[in-house]
Amino acid sequence: MHPAKSVILFTTLSGLGFGMLFWLGLGRPDVSGWVAFVFFALAFALACGGLMASTFHLGHPERAWKAFTQWRSSWLSREAWAAVLALVVMGLYATAVIFMDQRIAWLGVLGSALSLVTVFTTSMIYTQLKTVPRWNHWLTPPHFLAYALAGGALMAGQVTWAIALLALAAAIQIALWRLGDEALSASGTTLATATGLGPAPRAFEPPHTGSNYLTREMVFVVGRKHAAKLRVIAAILAFGVPILALALPFSHLLAAIAVLSHLTGVLVARWLFFAQAEHVVGLYYGKRAA
Repeated sequence: MHPAKSVILFTTLSGLGFGMLFWLGLGRPDVSGWVAFVFFALAFALACGGLMASTFHLGHPERAWKAFTQWRSSWLSREAWAAVLALVVMGLYATAVIFMDQRIAWLGVLGSALSLVTVFTTSMIYTQLKTVPRWNHWLTPPHFLAYALAGGALMAGQVTWAIALLALAAAIQIALWRLGDEALSASGTTLATATGLGPAPRAFEPPHTGSNYLTREMVFVVGRKHAAKLRVIAAILAFGVPILALALPFSHLLAAIAVLSHLTGVLVARWLFFAQAEHVVGLYYGKRAA
């Protein structure tokens, strides 16, 4: 799949934002007043910034409101509703914490739950796609949730939880990479099953002499050696450096390094998430990872 910058930013920033809102809703950290304002402002900025970035991938961003109309059948529509509900509830909770110094526990727990539901609905947008075997796997939702919880814990200063969840997210990511590499082959989808032209057909020449929408959006080839290097970089930056920084005696410099490293690593991992997703239509064009 074409790794669009807007979607990479969307999945990265919104995951961090809603992950951070999850911890804030549970009263972690236990802050109030202007300190709470800073934490909530950062969480809302990440969540809303990610959601806004997603609209730039639409052909007509001004029609984004129509995403709310198909909630019965569309995970994208469910995501839109979940995000709005989470932001509204957490907005009310944050107002009480910041301006009235009151922690309405049930409201915070509800906002935390809705934040996780939002991340889950985002993951299901990709998990449901049988045409992308690498995404159509039961590990995809845990992958998104683990990233959100780990990144949120890191942003909220929950060191013990962050270390444990970063390790869990790393394990899930590595497992998803390994299983994803065989997903297309394991799906049984081939040029033969797509065309019905016998056991082993071969394309005589490309279907088109130039590019089209499908080749621009659905077909993107990443060399295996190139992908392997990026995986190492993503793992080190997203998990290795933050865990090491958090394990050392606390300092604001190390905390900043951990956050920036994690954010950079997640961006690399998200680029791979999309770039390595082989849509079955690529078989028709003879495109496979080299």
